[in-house]
Amino acid sequence: VQLVESGGGLVQPGGSLRLSCAVSGIFIDAYTMAWVREVPGKVEVEWVSAIHSDDRTTYADSVKGRFTISRDTAKNMVFLQMNSLKPEDTGVYYCSKPPTRGRGTKVTVSS
Repeated sequence: VQLVESGGGLVQPGGSLRLSCAVSGIFIDAYTMAWVREVPGKVEVEWVSAIHSDDRTTYADSVKGRFTISRDTAKNMVFLQMNSLKPEDTGVYYCSKPPTRGRGTKVTVSS
């Protein structure tokens, strides 16, 4: 499986970004796909959100109500819409078909 993320960047607090993940090698509708992040100052990778094969979505408490995960099975892509961004959302975001991750896309939330 190959995962290629895009859409990161610099955004002010309160702003929005939409991350995309192009997936090849598998059909995403058969698997749980997730977004995880590496946050500065933290050793462990933080799980952010997942979308399951039955379309259920789950979120970390820290992003619930602000982030939305979705997928386009025709394009074999996974997305993460991030609204009301906070400085503590800064990090490198990875698309994941557990345990595999892509190379990540950097998100910086700063004024």
